[in-house]
Amino acid sequence: MGPARPVATPSSIPADELYTNRELSWLGFNRRVLAEARRKAYPLLERLRFLSISGSNLDEFVMIRVAGLAGQMQRGISKTSIDGRTPSQQLSAIRKAIRDLERQQQAVWRELRALLGDAGIHVADEDRLDPESRAWLKDYFERHVLPVLTPQAIDPAHPFPFVANQGMGLLFNLTRLVDKQRVVEMILIPSALPRFVRLPGEDAHYIPVERLIVRYANLVFPGFRIEGDGVFRVIRDSDIEVEEEAEDLVRLFRSAIQRRRRGQVIMLELDAEFDPEAEALLREQLGLENAMVIKTDGIIGVEGLADVVDEDRPDLKFDPYSPRYPERIMEHDGDCFAAISEKDIVIHHPYESFEVVVDFVRQAAKDPDVVAIKQTLYRAGKQSAIINALIAAAEAGKSVTAVVELKARFDEEQNILWASQLERAGVQVIYGFVDWKTHAKVSMVVRREGDEYRTYCHFGTGNYHPITARIYTDLSYFTADPRLTRDAARLFNFVTGYVEPRKTEGLVISPIAMRDTIYANIDREIANQRNGRPSGIWAKINSLTDRGIIDKLYEASAAGVPIRLVVRGICCLKVGIPGVSDTIEVKSIIGRFLEHSRIWAFANGYRLPSPRARVFISSADAMSRNLDRRVEVMVPIRNRTVHDQILEQVLVANLLDTEQSWLLKPDGEYERAVPGEKPFNLHRYFMTNPSLSGRGQALAEDQIPRLALRRGARS
Repeated sequence: MGPARPVATPSSIPADELYTNRELSWLGFNRRVLAEARRKAYPLLERLRFLSISGSNLDEFVMIRVAGLAGQMQRGISKTSIDGRTPSQQLSAIRKAIRDLERQQQAVWRELRALLGDAGIHVADEDRLDPESRAWLKDYFERHVLPVLTPQAIDPAHPFPFVANQGMGLLFNLTRLVDKQRVVEMILIPSALPRFVRLPGEDAHYIPVERLIVRYANLVFPGFRIEGDGVFRVIRDSDIEVEEEAEDLVRLFRSAIQRRRRGQVIMLELDAEFDPEAEALLREQLGLENAMVIKTDGIIGVEGLADVVDEDRPDLKFDPYSPRYPERIMEHDGDCFAAISEKDIVIHHPYESFEVVVDFVRQAAKDPDVVAIKQTLYRAGKQSAIINALIAAAEAGKSVTAVVELKARFDEEQNILWASQLERAGVQVIYGFVDWKTHAKVSMVVRREGDEYRTYCHFGTGNYHPITARIYTDLSYFTADPRLTRDAARLFNFVTGYVEPRKTEGLVISPIAMRDTIYANIDREIANQRNGRPSGIWAKINSLTDRGIIDKLYEASAAGVPIRLVVRGICCLKVGIPGVSDTIEVKSIIGRFLEHSRIWAFANGYRLPSPRARVFISSADAMSRNLDRRVEVMVPIRNRTVHDQILEQVLVANLLDTEQSWLLKPDGEYERAVPGEKPFNLHRYFMTNPSLSGRGQALAEDQIPRLALRRGARS
């Protein structure tokens, strides 16, 4: 055992020096997303995609997080954040950061717009239009836009129209020519209209629909002189509160979705040239007492630029990537059950196809020996092969249970639709707990094999969603291990019948035992370090906000345990605090794919990476909501091959990456990692070496390059 280390107890350090504010950390993450739009190594339309993503991210943040703080302030709630700020103090700092982020977005947009023009894609550049294009544009407006517009006068006889969440509109200050009367008119832009109108031709010309309406406003208002105009966009409170005593969850959510569209205004975006009289009227009518108002000299609603990203210019996008179908399944002629029966399998999405997860359920639906299927559904998308397979299974007479989570934010409406379709097909649909979200990703198939029944399970770190599976990095773990499959049955009984398992044989379930399990594993590392044995903690998660987990990691660091964390988004933990967190390293990885898998690795008395390390995959992040208010799973990886693949390939690659990584500094800011003489890009590595699915022999034969960390003081 080494010399005793001086320990500064966290309680002796001010909260703002010990923790980073959750909301400001998220805004820092979105700045890192926006920074990808400046990367000259990326194709131009991919850079535009990152700008658009930063806009849609910010919209959701305002609708949920800023709205929540505004609501707390209005209700007089003074509960402080992890760093000791009141809701009003947080809002003040957030608004300043949002304004700064919006200025950065517009600066990036100006840069990209010029580069796009050089590449033959012209956006909001009407000066380049020739007479033929102008004639086409006017004809398009008259035939496709004008008929769906509804101008509305703003006066005592016409109530101020309701502006929907994320709705965009225009106000016109007009003079009626016959009597010189001043009139204010509003046009709300119908959501059915395209955000950008593309003119025909080889060179791409995109005109924002709001600019098109302003250009031909004289056709909307004949007999008026246009004195001024302005474009605006509204962001409303979109959170849904669930009443714990609700008698009918479906009915509650249907009404809540309607209320969401009418939530209070949280942010108003205006163009910089907005007519002053019209602006004063708009501010008065929308009731902006606690709302944030942003004026921009660029484009309003940068998330809409995703439409331009769809331009058919493969030369300006990443080279297409087609995930490989797992070889282990193909070796068994596509028979998922035969492959899983032989040995556990891990699939690494999106490098390996999500289709294998769909095929697992499809095969179960068609297999006459399958008697039951149980499935959790958090997000499944609008076109879901999983849903179709469950319906087919029920129609084939199998016992099918689907746990549909109605509280999946912004997917509530789609999930209500899926639930009704499943019920019509004979699926037993369960909505889980009223006050807890069921966020676990589990599929369970019971199959008759001879005189016995055998259960097969899929545990995932991501959703059963075919679109996100192409861009989110996630792990799918298939097993027929009786200990885990029995636990899966206990999990479903817990959700469907509230039968809390007294104990499990491997699976860790929140909110029952996950927090205690993580604490116990950290305590084991502390004990090993103090007893002179090797110790270490590696984790890959999306967010780290839970104070209990952070304090336990601080305790481990104070004891000398080396800790390496890959935290993509929010991180409230601070590094480099003497005696508290000086053995902790944190990095965030942003790139072509969205890092989404959750993995924990504990050294367990051996030097990481080690075959004897304790490794878990999970559906949960290190957030209080995941540990205390959600049904989640944490799966121990006991199969040696799968263990090595997750630890020595996936985790090690994340730690080795230098091209997509940002390093957390003691001041809470991030800086890009220096690629160095031997740069490593984990996305490129897995795209060129995509098949990890159970290929123990292939790994042994070095058909997949082995990764190794450079040994150092903290490895």
